[in-house]
Amino acid sequence: PQNHYPDDVHIINDQSRTIILIGTAHVSQHSVDLVTKVISQEQPDSVCIELDEKRYQALTEEKRWQKLDLKSVIKNKQLSTLMVSLMMASYQKKLGQNLGVSPGAELLAAAQTAKQFDIPVSLCDRDIRVTLRRAWKSTSFFKKGYLLTSLIAGLFDSEEIDEKKLEELKQQDVLTELMAEMGESLPAMKRVLIDERDIYLSEQIKSTPGNNLVAVVGAGHVSGILACFHEDKSHLMAEISTIPPVSKGWKTAGWLIPLIIMTAIGVI
Repeated sequence: PQNHYPDDVHIINDQSRTIILIGTAHVSQHSVDLVTKVISQEQPDSVCIELDEKRYQALTEEKRWQKLDLKSVIKNKQLSTLMVSLMMASYQKKLGQNLGVSPGAELLAAAQTAKQFDIPVSLCDRDIRVTLRRAWKSTSFFKKGYLLTSLIAGLFDSEEIDEKKLEELKQQDVLTELMAEMGESLPAMKRVLIDERDIYLSEQIKSTPGNNLVAVVGAGHVSGILACFHEDKSHLMAEISTIPPVSKGWKTAGWLIPLIIMTAIGVI
């Protein structure tokens, strides 16, 4: 029955296990329908999803940050997560107005369909805080300034998204889209945002229990996962899961973030 699936569904045979890898467009109703159909028909042992706990919460609890007290956010060192949530909310709102489908809708549909059939869900992506910190560390001082400026400007951007841009978005990964919104010409981030996460996703999928799995990931990750799936890269997991230390200078500069957040929230 798997043979009738479209080209964005890939079958991986791993000894006695079968993994159905679905490459999705994060802004496509077609992908929402596809993952729902495959999971419903296959009834796998587990469903793997390209989400971490923080982004899963952001998708399922859209108003969560509005209930938080800013003092508590600062005290609990959740500023970076708050910044990402604000960016994601702004970006999703803009795309949703153009498409009627929010980015990540197919990932949420995968989780909901699995829950409907009592199928375990495995959140296989790396913690977004680790990814962002590693991406930040890989960027030069001047690119950091450009990135922050673009980030703030992106919160207020009202530019319409044309058909060409929409087609590009359909082939990309959510975090890559987000970074592209904050600033282009950041090649050092590709290794962190794509290559490292291809390895992480592949190893997490392989470690998920069950002989029959369905894995739902952005189309931009499919080729990387297929390329490294049959290689043992587990020895790299500790390294790519490590948050690099922050220099004293950036710790001091970090106190400016609450002011930026409060200003942005006030203006918005």
